[in-house]
Amino acid sequence: MSTDLERFSINQMTVKQLSLPELVDTCLELGVPGVGLWREPVQTYGVEAAARLVRDAGLTVTTLCRGGFLTAIDPAGRAEALDDNRAAVDEAATLGTDTLVLVSGGLPAGSKDLHGARERIADALGVLGPYAAERGVRLAIEPLHPMYAADRCVVSTLAQALDLAERFPAHQVGVTVDTYHIWWDDNAPEQIARAGAGGRIHTFQLADWTTPLPEGVLNGRGQIGDGSIDMREWKRYVEAAGYTGAIEVELFNEELWSRNGREVLAETAERFVAHVIQ
Repeated sequence: MSTDLERFSINQMTVKQLSLPELVDTCLELGVPGVGLWREPVQTYGVEAAARLVRDAGLTVTTLCRGGFLTAIDPAGRAEALDDNRAAVDEAATLGTDTLVLVSGGLPAGSKDLHGARERIADALGVLGPYAAERGVRLAIEPLHPMYAADRCVVSTLAQALDLAERFPAHQVGVTVDTYHIWWDDNAPEQIARAGAGGRIHTFQLADWTTPLPEGVLNGRGQIGDGSIDMREWKRYVEAAGYTGAIEVELFNEELWSRNGREVLAETAERFVAHVIQ
């Protein structure tokens, strides 16, 4: 394996056109040491079978995506969300990763109460944090760009994520630092330092910002080097904060998904070296 790739992890969503066995084989072929997995394809393949496949290949599972969606108001909806997140924790433990990424959830239908939604996230973390820690799993709150606040994630900044995380021990709850979602925020470097000082940077993810955004905006995460984000700068921020872990590239991009998955993974590894490492 090239030393340039020793910290590189490919998120499964970047090359979702590859089956799990194809993803594993391609990682081995290209010398990619880590994978971030997604629950839905892992469940389809079988959680225990997926764990064996990845373990036998010698790959590290850097994260599992995703838990969260914890903002429901009605008791039945909240109970269902807690059950689903406990299942996600169990899946992460089976897969051998210590990090479950949380996308917190948007505003419930008819609600305009951002503060209340965030407090319900905190209530849920109070239940899920100890459950996860008992299984060797950390919860990593991922702030999403503000354009997702209404329907997907009411946590929009690292400061908001840390305000929630710091109510709990760092081995239970920390944050995800994702360039796509925070690159615009002048306060983010200071908040990365805050997260690092508390031992709360649980994963570092990359995607570039390209425009125009596609209709629906969800699948607009650009290939590394194609957009406006200085990846080396953000790597310096997290490393200055003490982060030495894997660097995971997570792209939602229809054009990439329409291409040969092996070619996309090879290109992503090349872009990682060119725009992050060298």
